[in-house]
Amino acid sequence: MTTDDLAIIFKEYAIENEITCMQAFEISEKYDISKKAIARYCNSRDPRVKIRGCQLGCFK
Repeated sequence: MTTDDLAIIFKEYAIENEITCMQAFEISEKYDISKKAIARYCNSRDPRVKIRGCQLGCFK
């Protein structure tokens, strides 16, 4: 999975500035992408995509 692939997925989900924990888990499961890869992608954007509503502390 490339950065471009993740950008397309985020666009399909209409994710621009924020993603919820539940959305990140759903994308991870549906596309077989590690949660860590999603977090790295979010942190690499400028401005970065903030992950909200995480109950487990998986994303920081």
